[in-house]
Amino acid sequence: MHHSLFLPHPTLSARPTPRPFRHRHHHVSATSITVAAPRKETDPKKRIVITGMGIVSVFGNDVDKFYNSLLEGENGIDTIDRFDVSTFPTKFGGQIRNFSSEGYIDGKSDRRLDNCWRYGIVSGKKALENAGLGPETEAFEKLDKQRAGVLLGSGIGGMATFADGVEILLRKGVRKMSPFVVPYTITNMGSALLAIDIGLMGPNYSISTACATANYCFHAAANHIREGESDIILAGGAEAGIFPSGLGGFVACRALSTRNDDPKTASRPWDIDRDGFVMGEGAGVLVMESLEHAMKRDAPIIAEYLGGGVTCDAYHMTEPRSDGLGVSSCIRKSLKNAGVAPEEVNYINAHATSTPLGDLAEVNAIKNVFKNTSDIKMNGTKSMIGHCHGAAGALEAIATIKAITTGWLHPTINQFNIEPSVEIDTVPNKKKQHEVNVAISNSFGFGGHNSVVVFAPFKP
Repeated sequence: MHHSLFLPHPTLSARPTPRPFRHRHHHVSATSITVAAPRKETDPKKRIVITGMGIVSVFGNDVDKFYNSLLEGENGIDTIDRFDVSTFPTKFGGQIRNFSSEGYIDGKSDRRLDNCWRYGIVSGKKALENAGLGPETEAFEKLDKQRAGVLLGSGIGGMATFADGVEILLRKGVRKMSPFVVPYTITNMGSALLAIDIGLMGPNYSISTACATANYCFHAAANHIREGESDIILAGGAEAGIFPSGLGGFVACRALSTRNDDPKTASRPWDIDRDGFVMGEGAGVLVMESLEHAMKRDAPIIAEYLGGGVTCDAYHMTEPRSDGLGVSSCIRKSLKNAGVAPEEVNYINAHATSTPLGDLAEVNAIKNVFKNTSDIKMNGTKSMIGHCHGAAGALEAIATIKAITTGWLHPTINQFNIEPSVEIDTVPNKKKQHEVNVAISNSFGFGGHNSVVVFAPFKP
């Protein structure tokens, strides 16, 4: 900040400051502020429930298999074999192998589509099926399609398609470029393709806030429902960044772990020897629905979305604020939006990317909000699947909801030597039973984008 911009101009220095502007925030005593007790939403039109979940992950395309793999501490990180990584300083990631879209995408489209949209479409359709709204069902036929929307976000969209298009342009010329380069690159296409395929005509767009993307989509989807604009929205994120220029770009940022000799232990949130994050990929979608609408169609209610918050660090493109102010204010906003007191939260699915600065900044913010962390348990899903960027919050929301419904927290693996300042139970290396009262899931992205969402067991 250029403080000289705020010095009095020499010709204006004698001009008095207008009274209403002076000391606007000064002299307010703590006792003069009345803070209302948190109040959860009670209107069934505005209560948001989760009625379906769909996933594409390094552990497969089944939500239960995904969470069971996490509970067992399985590791999805390995050497990348999708392309030649011999010249890359980082040679590993959470690469999805043997992905099949059979039954969800027709063969011709499947061959043309960027992986990002393949993952997004499959996870979205599986979520709809999970919600009892499969394409041949009576419930789907009755669904008011104009009040059903899709908010599927992505950090970089179909960038592999774009990279391939540029390569063909340079090698073979413009006439050899595919007509699908633009439509399969742009980030809105995940939401568009899913809506076109299913026929949902409600709110439809893509939010792109880097690694905070999916939580932003949940937050926005809930607002559409609470404002009465929609009954039901498919919300989440998709990402497929493991391609040469995707990996190379993050290498150039110096953000990635280079533990090539032992990739299985490379993603180690809060460990003293962490050296950067590990790339992952995948997609996750939640079916978010008003309680009133869900009850009318006798839907399977999995959990409740209580609220969320979004803020900006306004500090640096890639580094978090060390004081955690953007994050702590985001957590507070999410709790206020959810009608929850900090004391009610006893589980945090942390952003915890395994970067030297980010992990501690998040912990500092958490300790700032939650004065007593003795009852809180906090884990890092990325220790097993890597950092799925725009899809990270979606996969982690599913992990959070499964923690609520199963009563088991997955471990944070690779906890060898935890930072002394962490002082919160990170569920190190082995799963733990834990009855979740209220859970928060954190996601923060390049650009200083912060997002926090709040889930709880559904109680009628």
